[in-house]
Amino acid sequence: MSALSDQTDLRRKTFERAVKLLAAKPRSVAELRERLFRSKDTTSEVVETVIERLREYGYLNDERFAFSYASYRVKQRPLGRRRLERDLKFKKVDSAVANEALEMVFTETPEEQLIDQAIAKRLRLRGKPKNRLEAKSLFDHLLRRGFEFELVSDRVRALATNYADGD
Repeated sequence: MSALSDQTDLRRKTFERAVKLLAAKPRSVAELRERLFRSKDTTSEVVETVIERLREYGYLNDERFAFSYASYRVKQRPLGRRRLERDLKFKKVDSAVANEALEMVFTETPEEQLIDQAIAKRLRLRGKPKNRLEAKSLFDHLLRRGFEFELVSDRVRALATNYADGD
């Protein structure tokens, strides 16, 4: 009887910890599982039971998490697909789920539109590239934002054609 009540108590504490972690910020299933295992006071059986219960209640859903995370990040600042893929991988979202979410996000807002927004913001802050060094700086900035090489190359080349190469 005591072992059963200990198990119930352990499940309750793990569930409460999981809810607190999810209340702090949304997490993928794998991320939450990893965080729950950091506690010495749990077992894999208890963690899996808690995760299954949270899925049933609708608190854990990797598809919804991946889409809302990627959508939020794109609205926050223009980012390319590669960057979001990397971020979702870091969040331990399955690659098939991540790709599906990214398809939906980039259907809503095409990557070409996002790179144009990123370039416009950069030009407002720093002005149009006046030489090769400034063009390279813009190029590198856009690559770090996760835009495809060919797309970045085309956009920066179009901007940089008007300066006389002074370097």
